[in-house]
Amino acid sequence: GGTCLRIGCIPSKALLESSELYHEAKHGFERHGLRVEGLRFELGAMMKRKDDVVRSLTSGVDSLFKKNKITRYLGTGRFVAANKVVVDGTTEPTELEAKHVIVATGSVSAPLKGAELDGDRIGTSTEALAWPEVPKHLVVIGAGAIGLEMGSVWARLGAKVTVLEYADRILIANDAEIAAEAKKSLEKQGLKFQLGVRVTGAKVKGAGCVVTIEGKDPIECDRVLLAAGRRPTTAGLGLEAIGLALDEKGRIPVDDHFATKVAGVYAIGDVIRGPMLAHKAEDEGVACVEHIVTGRGHVNYDAIPNVVYTAPEVAGVGKTEEELQQAGVEYVKGSFPFMANGRAKALNQTEGRVKILAHAKTDRIIDTHILDPR
Repeated sequence: GGTCLRIGCIPSKALLESSELYHEAKHGFERHGLRVEGLRFELGAMMKRKDDVVRSLTSGVDSLFKKNKITRYLGTGRFVAANKVVVDGTTEPTELEAKHVIVATGSVSAPLKGAELDGDRIGTSTEALAWPEVPKHLVVIGAGAIGLEMGSVWARLGAKVTVLEYADRILIANDAEIAAEAKKSLEKQGLKFQLGVRVTGAKVKGAGCVVTIEGKDPIECDRVLLAAGRRPTTAGLGLEAIGLALDEKGRIPVDDHFATKVAGVYAIGDVIRGPMLAHKAEDEGVACVEHIVTGRGHVNYDAIPNVVYTAPEVAGVGKTEEELQQAGVEYVKGSFPFMANGRAKALNQTEGRVKILAHAKTDRIIDTHILDPR
């Protein structure tokens, strides 16, 4: 694994913060009586700060390994037996034997038929975190958290951004009412959306790219970000060597305690069922080891928050209103706009609302959804 810290959540949040500060200085300071002349940004400095944040945190992980006397083998692991893993690296392969083995290999960007990734003009979020210049026109394929966050970064820095989404709405994993309000806010910031469209191809054309859409005119642009989801990283693990088959979505089947059908082999995080969130994986890692050692370990999946770090941010915990309706749960809803909130007015950030759904009979809070700065 390691996507979150190295090429995911942490570097993207660093760029989101830098670009948001620039955008606020350019568009929001005057309302506070602040005048800024000659404002500009240095992309190289932004990228260096992002890299420094990642470097600092990865060094911290190194220190934790040393402090806790954890032996690390750098390389690629694969099963040769249920209790034996071979590490292929730069030196001779190393065979490790253990009573318990946990698979925590994370996920990679899902491919899209017809999208020809070249690692430069057409790439995933990994490439979008390190582009050397601001695209004049960026096409984002996918209106999930990754697409909207990285689209926001480059839009704030001056790119024209067009977001293409197969579904008829953005943020399909989030509450529909909150997502619809977030879309309006993003449109005010300059992002253009085409929803309910099927992308049939993305190819490099000269110094730019062309994106083809079923039933619509092709779009020419400078760069393409493919953010149409992620898939579990299971290739090359040697799972077939231990008789472990994947499910229909390419995930490793586990029981409620993260154990596979192969004794001594466990799996957590993006390679198993559930949302692909780093904090979900971390909680599962703790619960898995606690269960191995003590026989007890539990994750409350109804209490895992989900945040999209656009501006304003989209956050939720618990079921969405649509999921409650589908399940036939009786609920009552409370909603309050930040337009009427004193703190929000003082910040001059009044977009969004907080929405709380509670059980109709017990008044127990079932879920909460928020659209709000920070």
